[in-house]
Amino acid sequence: MFPRGGGSCRVGTVQFRVCFFARGRELAGCAEAVESMPPGSCVKELLGKLFRRFPRLVELRKSLRVAVGLDYQSGDCVLRDGDEVSILPPTQGG
Repeated sequence: MFPRGGGSCRVGTVQFRVCFFARGRELAGCAEAVESMPPGSCVKELLGKLFRRFPRLVELRKSLRVAVGLDYQSGDCVLRDGDEVSILPPTQGG
């Protein structure tokens, strides 16, 4: 479990874990990352940062879904210290 409000953040930032799944994991080259951003940052700002850090993720830009905790969220969702953000590429079923 990622601690909420953990003491490892620098003053003036929020920290959260980003988990990559399926094709997103392949493109990022890792299963998870820890990111820090200014308070009040939202999902769309995080995605911009992730696309710069992991440029191959841009391939999924138009089709990925983002969950914060257990719920899918829009780009306007404000992130809080300790959130777990999941990057989910499109899936196919049958």
